[in-house]
Amino acid sequence: MVARTAALFILLVSLPIITSSSSSSSSLSVCIVGSGIGGSSVAHFLREYSAPSASISIRVFERHGVVGGRMARVNVGGDSFEAGGSILHPKNYHALNYTKLIGLKIRWPNATRDSDGRDDDSDFGIWDGKGFVFKTWRVNSKLPFVDKIVSFANTALLFWRYGFSLIRMDNFVQRTVNNFLKYYESTDSRPVFETVDEMLKWAGLYKLTGHTLEEELISIGLSPLLIRELITVITRVNYGQSVSISGLAGAVSLAGSGGDLWSVQGGNWQMAAGLLNHSNVALHLREEIESISNLGNYYELNSSQGNSYECEVAVVATPLDEVDIRFDPSVSIPPRKLQHTHATFVRGLLNPAYFGFGSVEEIPELVGTIEDPGIPFSSISVLKRHNAKEATYKVFSREAMLDTLLDQIFSARKETIRINWGAYPHYKAPEVFAPFILDGQHLYYVNAFENAASTMEMSAVAAENVARLILSRHFGHVRLKLSGSEDSTDDMGLHLEL
Repeated sequence: MVARTAALFILLVSLPIITSSSSSSSSLSVCIVGSGIGGSSVAHFLREYSAPSASISIRVFERHGVVGGRMARVNVGGDSFEAGGSILHPKNYHALNYTKLIGLKIRWPNATRDSDGRDDDSDFGIWDGKGFVFKTWRVNSKLPFVDKIVSFANTALLFWRYGFSLIRMDNFVQRTVNNFLKYYESTDSRPVFETVDEMLKWAGLYKLTGHTLEEELISIGLSPLLIRELITVITRVNYGQSVSISGLAGAVSLAGSGGDLWSVQGGNWQMAAGLLNHSNVALHLREEIESISNLGNYYELNSSQGNSYECEVAVVATPLDEVDIRFDPSVSIPPRKLQHTHATFVRGLLNPAYFGFGSVEEIPELVGTIEDPGIPFSSISVLKRHNAKEATYKVFSREAMLDTLLDQIFSARKETIRINWGAYPHYKAPEVFAPFILDGQHLYYVNAFENAASTMEMSAVAAENVARLILSRHFGHVRLKLSGSEDSTDDMGLHLEL
């Protein structure tokens, strides 16, 4: 009798845990909204981390006719160029692993179509609206030692103008990158995170989201000249914004201006396409999800095609800022707006008189700009030189470039293509983050992490965490972090087996 009573007591005590934990079923149906690097990475990691005995069905919905999201290509005069996310860092290990898994080839930015090497002849200048306050040298030579001499001379020019602040800037970036590398640690020791805040605190990155980049750089002793010129150029090129962005977004932007940057030969979108193919998903192109309803044991997704789908797990892998998805019950996330970047592709020739030069050869390959409302563009870069009288350029701006303005900047325009990207969040410190779990149940939001910084790799890192979070909460075999502190490692070992 005592044994039976004890057994009954144990059963009653354990009931709340059993009923509140996820299903022990070995099957799972997942619907993913968005086929960019975030959505495709979620699908990939669900397959990568799930047990062989698990039966997981995955549907991916894409409102456009091609996959890739903000990784996209544009054709200008028969040549194909990156129109969205274009470069990756050498320590973007998820992206590097994707290329190996899928069998993609890596190429360097600014390389010729027939080469995988990097073009070291490119130069840049900083335009203040009236003239170039700084400009590196360019020497067209096929001799490697000449390139090295020019590179050394340009480094000396930078150091002459900005001094030891360049070293302090590099140290700041390296510290941030080293902290970010924690997200590649073994899954045996790396927690699963339910919130962006905890994910950033664990890696020692959270404090950088509480101050602007300018505040962070001033606090470590960078010169105002470096911040106003070179660093502002970088943030305007990479995020279309000033040094008032958060410190973390700024550090990521600076890391994206270093050397050994790479892209996928033929287009970065192939990573998403390859991951989806490798993950054996049911892909629904040109089918926009209009509503997601929580019906208890499953979610109902209704599409623009008049179709209805049922899934136990729903994942939103597209920014909710500019899509009209109705949620029932409604979900609440912090208000946020996207920073729009207008990418204008021009095949023609720049007007040297606009920049105060007598010949187009004097204009740098990359024209960056300082923060001045009178400057109508953020940057102009040469994508490919066809001959002495024609090249393909990419112009970044915060507003659409009107024909009258383009006709001032260019002496000739053979072809012009305009793309308006809702490219990344408009960063504002201190950042406030949406949750990874939108409804406390099984509705997930990959792009919550994007308010920390927006890159292809950041999306992959967020997607990997969301995939582990899904599996931990459904199957109960992945550790889940309960709490943590950026300033202490005592909580890093605190986990709960769900």
